[in-house]
Amino acid sequence: MAKIQDIRNIVFVGHGGAGKTTLVEAILNKTDMTNRLGTVEEKNTVSDFDEEEKERGNSIQSAITFAEHEGVHYNIIDTPGYPEFIGPALQSIPAAEAAVVVVSAAAGIEVNTRKLFRAAENMGKPRIIVINKMDSDTADLSELVGAIQETFGTQCKCANLPNAGGDGVIDCISNDSGDSPVMSVADANTEFFESVIEADDELMEAYLGGETVSPEKIAEVMVKATMEGTIIPIVFTNAKDVVGVDELINLIKTCVPSPDNAGPAKLIEGEEEKDVAVDPSGPFAGQVFRVAFDPRSNMKYASVRVFSGKIDSNTQLYINDNKKPVRPGHPLVMQGAETHETEAISAGEIGTLPKIDELKVGDLVHEGDFAGTFKMPKFPKPMFSLALEPASRGDEAKISAALDKLTDEDVCFTVGMDPQTKERVISGLGDLHLRVMLSKMENRYKVGVNTKQPKIPYKETITAKGDGHYRHKKQTGGAGQFGEVYLRVEPGVRDQDPPMEYSWDIFGGSIPGQFEPAIVKGVNEVMENGPVAGFPMQDIKVSIYDGKHHPVDSKEVAFKAAGKGAFIDAVKKARPVLLEPIVDMEVTVPSENMGDITGDLSSRRGRVQGQEVIPGGMMIIRAQVPLSEVTQYNSQLKSVTGGQGSYSMELSHYEPTPPNVQQQVIAQYQAEQEEEESK
Repeated sequence: MAKIQDIRNIVFVGHGGAGKTTLVEAILNKTDMTNRLGTVEEKNTVSDFDEEEKERGNSIQSAITFAEHEGVHYNIIDTPGYPEFIGPALQSIPAAEAAVVVVSAAAGIEVNTRKLFRAAENMGKPRIIVINKMDSDTADLSELVGAIQETFGTQCKCANLPNAGGDGVIDCISNDSGDSPVMSVADANTEFFESVIEADDELMEAYLGGETVSPEKIAEVMVKATMEGTIIPIVFTNAKDVVGVDELINLIKTCVPSPDNAGPAKLIEGEEEKDVAVDPSGPFAGQVFRVAFDPRSNMKYASVRVFSGKIDSNTQLYINDNKKPVRPGHPLVMQGAETHETEAISAGEIGTLPKIDELKVGDLVHEGDFAGTFKMPKFPKPMFSLALEPASRGDEAKISAALDKLTDEDVCFTVGMDPQTKERVISGLGDLHLRVMLSKMENRYKVGVNTKQPKIPYKETITAKGDGHYRHKKQTGGAGQFGEVYLRVEPGVRDQDPPMEYSWDIFGGSIPGQFEPAIVKGVNEVMENGPVAGFPMQDIKVSIYDGKHHPVDSKEVAFKAAGKGAFIDAVKKARPVLLEPIVDMEVTVPSENMGDITGDLSSRRGRVQGQEVIPGGMMIIRAQVPLSEVTQYNSQLKSVTGGQGSYSMELSHYEPTPPNVQQQVIAQYQAEQEEEESK
């Protein structure tokens, strides 16, 4: 077990294709943790062990590995890079003391590079930027360094540079001379020193006074500088040829804080924050940051970052505020797919707990002495959806069990039953995200589904006043049924809660009060399935003001039918309309695509609300758009921006649907009704 001061917990993040998995593989090989260098192409890397990952050639889930080198224990979390799988990457950031942001020299700064850099920044994590694939023929490394500084800040400084031959790197911390095609080594040395000493007033004063600051002094304040953000080191690597990897390992050792240097974690309870001391002998507290299932045994593994104390097989483990403890069994450490039993997981370490079904990502696990939650990054809201139907009869239970496991693994994959459309709907961050999840469900859990576009959750309302009347009369030889109702409807307040407001305005006992609940029940049935196209109704005031009853034949069932009929009659006279959901959208695109995107949104009946320029040549476009127009927006945006665009959206409000759209929806509803009746 490593001493806490000798532990470095790091998470590798960046856009897909930047080479994170290859870089992790090179580190494991360089530190003799593996005896061969695996490659993504040969499907034999330590990190990409899932069959889906091997098949597709990219990471889908985060993977935990470790390395031992020169007395330091490195816990490394390799994360997916494509935007559709940003969930597992974001989940992993709280477990690490620092983020290594990997940028492809050929592709440059891509959409997920920006998102994950900012996520690590917002979580208060020091960052190291790795420019990988530095041997790329198409790369302009000088231009890329400038773009990084423009996008992420001038505190991004080169800690090393490629040499003239491109087969090695020059250390710019210990060297102030050398030949590099990117920039002057002397200039890089000076810039790096000046950024580091900003974190130490004494060093800054000595430097400004003309004193020579030794590399040893710089090394002493390096961790402080990265923690305070005065320096974000840039390093160069060519992971495939293991160039620059030794230098990266050494930089992580000197720049990344150990868990005790990083300071206490913050436990949030209500409006208060409580420090959790980094103390191996203190009470146990940790956070679940990764959940996965063994594809062969379906055993659940929950990976935990321990902030205080230690956990072993005898620990009484409490989950969040649950009062009943569970036993964790033998803790494990993971090397990709391999698991190794360990006696305990101590403060500052990362470990894995098997077979605890209750654990979810973000959970606080403790010995009973803590309450609250540890901070998590902000996750994008899954907005790309599909409705599911079983491919085989009787598979409902299997589908539910499989979907539960998949939602445990990825917080950006959600499953719900739409109460309005009665459809089981899965939602994710794009078409690829959902296709991979469905492929996992079929291959891993042996259950298939049919998919279709989910129904748009329209609603119905009225735009005018209307009077309705209905007489229900039924004679069947014995006791009959009789009820007669007059009522009036008018528009209510938009988005009122409850959706219907009614008043009982009967005078003189024309309808006995005992029948009021039955009439209201009949009205509510129509409110749930409106007369225009079967969608729920909202924003309606109803006044029940007259009617007739029969002393013998009047019954609740008769007045329920009369209330229903009178309400339908009134609604049809009150100019009913469909309401469609309008969403607020934020679309982030390269500046050169702004005109194309604003024009496209306008063609989708969208209203652009504003624009904002952000660093890195990007823009944020804010708009309100009908949901029905952007259910497939992911593919359109990717096409227009070459994969550089991203968007988020959430429900804003409902608005009346244009007449032509309303007619299409009504026609589709009527066709479905006729088909249902013909069965």
